[in-house]
Amino acid sequence: MTAQLAYPPIDIPAIGDGTATRVAEGVFWLRMPMDGRIEAINLWALADGDGWTIVDTGLRTTETTAAWRQAFASTLGHRPVRRIIVTHLHPDHSGMAGWLAQKQPAQLWMTRLEYMTLRVLAAYTGQEAPEEAIRFYRTAGWDEEALDHYRARFGDFGKLLYPLPDSFRALEHGQTLMIGGRAWTVVVGRGHSPEHAMLHCPEAKLLISGDQVLPEISSNISVFPLEPEADPLAGWLESLNSIQRVLPDDVLVLPAHGKPFHGLHARIDALLEGHETGLERLHALLETPKRAIDVFPALFKREINRKLLSLATGESLAHLACLRSRGRAVDEADEAGIRWWRAL
Repeated sequence: MTAQLAYPPIDIPAIGDGTATRVAEGVFWLRMPMDGRIEAINLWALADGDGWTIVDTGLRTTETTAAWRQAFASTLGHRPVRRIIVTHLHPDHSGMAGWLAQKQPAQLWMTRLEYMTLRVLAAYTGQEAPEEAIRFYRTAGWDEEALDHYRARFGDFGKLLYPLPDSFRALEHGQTLMIGGRAWTVVVGRGHSPEHAMLHCPEAKLLISGDQVLPEISSNISVFPLEPEADPLAGWLESLNSIQRVLPDDVLVLPAHGKPFHGLHARIDALLEGHETGLERLHALLETPKRAIDVFPALFKREINRKLLSLATGESLAHLACLRSRGRAVDEADEAGIRWWRAL
């Protein structure tokens, strides 16, 4: 199914020069540079009394720092940032939060599980890869060359973050925040990250969706060594169904990547269908036992190179775990400890 989305004629702001586009009264769209196949992350500045509430912050890079300095002088008009809301822990969203909190009279707002998990991951910086992580990827089928590559780059996550503030304000599902005289409701989703926060403003018919709902790509849903027996895809699918029930279809969705769009329910339908189709292809492939690295053709159209191996392995394991939870697959370890998955 192809989602029938509508994109309003909104000028797309330049990447990394601090300028912004007004998408609604008191709501401004900025874009900061990324360093991969996704060229930019969308950040949102919400007018809030005599200052601003910022939603998401960008990666810790010299380019993003320069862009924020320009934004203060232009878009933000030297008015203070009072509140920093980070939708979830990934560095393109959280990377500059510590820097902003140092420069501004601003508090950091995140859900508890996102904040605590982020601190755990940041603490790995400079450490050697744990043996549990090496064993996790070895059992998925990685060879020694891939494991050496993983060891060499382990701990890089924290290099994309400024040190976090040592305190924060907790966001909770159903909580109402007053921003610029309007009520914004916190809607929490799972799967892409542990406790992802979205913001819904019924009055303005806006939804800041972060990575939970994107217009063109499906967010990565992965199992990682930190929780090797997790089933994040089940949480993702449940969250999408819940969002569709709870939120109206007439919102303008402000995503973290891509353009603002109308068609929330159609996009959710397409995401659900896409994953269910992938699960069916995967189940068929498991007619004969497979390792996690053997099932990439059922889930990905592109070739998986060394750079993508970790995310592809994590996403494959997420789909395999979902099939196992549904009673449609089982995994068994051989004498070498390698996990083999087969259909039931």
